Amino acid sequence: MSSELNYTEAVWAKSSYSQGDGGQCVEFSRSFVRSGLVPVRDSKAPAGPVLGFGTQEWEGFVSALRRGDLAG
Repeated sequence: MSSELNYTEAVWAKSSYSQGDGGQCVEFSRSFVRSGLVPVRDSKAPAGPVLGFGTQEWEGFVSALRRGDLAG
């Protein structure tokens, strides 16, 4: 049995931080949250690689963004 997840059935949402000008476009999926995973991909390359984050790590990342902790 393969341990790889099949992302073809995932429902993707574009981050509200993504620009509409073709710049930084990040999508994430809630489709695998029950398995403890939040997959993330570049919306400009939907067939490209997918990064998987644990739900707690993802929640921490999003919280840090909202607080402005990761602003350059």
